[in-house]
Amino acid sequence: MSVDLPSIRTRLESGVLFATLDAGTLNLLGVDLVHDLVSLVDMLYTEPGDVRVVVIDSASPDYFSAHVDLTAVPQYTAEAAKAGGPGDASLGMFLHKLARVPVITIAKVRGRARGGGNELALACDMIFASRERAIFGQFEAGTGALPGAGGVQHLARRLGRTRAIEAIVSADDFDADTAERYGWINRALPDAELDGFVEQLATRIAGFPPEGVRAAKQVVNDLTLASAPHVRSDAVTFQSLIARPKSRERLDHLAGRGLQSPGELERDLGKAVADFPGDS
Repeated sequence: MSVDLPSIRTRLESGVLFATLDAGTLNLLGVDLVHDLVSLVDMLYTEPGDVRVVVIDSASPDYFSAHVDLTAVPQYTAEAAKAGGPGDASLGMFLHKLARVPVITIAKVRGRARGGGNELALACDMIFASRERAIFGQFEAGTGALPGAGGVQHLARRLGRTRAIEAIVSADDFDADTAERYGWINRALPDAELDGFVEQLATRIAGFPPEGVRAAKQVVNDLTLASAPHVRSDAVTFQSLIARPKSRERLDHLAGRGLQSPGELERDLGKAVADFPGDS
């Protein structure tokens, strides 16, 4: 398998492809990063070679992926559409394809995984996180929208009805221990142990006969993943809501305070979305 992706650093060891997101401090899911993720997933479907497990992490110590690039929704959507064609032109449908890729995928999360960044992690088969450094959140309700790339579907299935509603409509941040207790992630681990644990697990799985691993993943996916029409519906609803004047007003307010720039607002976005000096 040949991998040369400008915004994703890769290395292959013992059947494990380590894919490190490297698209700036925030790792926004914008045109470049979505383009490279689409290329990576296409290769995993068409020419995986010796790859049995993919570990996705971040070069940024503070952000796994902050969220989508809200200034480039049409542009990154066009890149995502290349994964499945114009009829499935959404980040959600691309992440739906990632969830079904015929290898095991593990998200290793340090820092913040919010919005589309959290949905990227949720599309992986497993999530392991730094107890001290990981933060998870779906902040869209704070801007008048809803998670549009699979977050609703994954969280409802993982957390159950009441906790999923809490996670989505509160638009708040959740630390790794809470996320583990809720079933959002597999485990929260001490930061010093995270790398070794994930590498050992990934290498262990990569050493098993791949046919059995693929078959097990397929059966579990068939039992638990949302259907494509549900994912498409969420994407359409997100794109409709995010264009409403009240949503634009809130996003403009956040942009004026530093949204999409490294700094205090992005660090505390779960708090910031509730701080709006106007009518709700």
